[in-house]
Amino acid sequence: QVQLVESGGGLVQPGGSLTLSCVASGTIFSIVAMGWYRQAPGKERDLVATITSGGITNYADSVKGRFTISRDNAKNTVYLQMNSLKPEDTAVYYCNALITISIFHEDVTYWGQGTQVTVSS
Repeated sequence: QVQLVESGGGLVQPGGSLTLSCVASGTIFSIVAMGWYRQAPGKERDLVATITSGGITNYADSVKGRFTISRDNAKNTVYLQMNSLKPEDTAVYYCNALITISIFHEDVTYWGQGTQVTVSS
């Protein structure tokens, strides 16, 4: 059993910054990749950024140059530094992790509970 807990969301003015964090805990053999997705009201849940265990990153075009994803492997934690926030960034942000849960090569995707980010003046 694996749990992902996000934190760091809140209300920020356009142009401001927030940093989200997500801690994975539980039965973890290894973490293949972690990432962030977001879902605005009435829209699909979309990829924001991902990072592999080796540090390879991928970003949605809409956040390139503004958001930075990083990991602290020792703490099983992923971060999302969000700068130059825009109203269209408003969404619930969900942590995602692809985790190997046993020595038998069982890879499972987990989701956090989500944290609200609201960008408004």
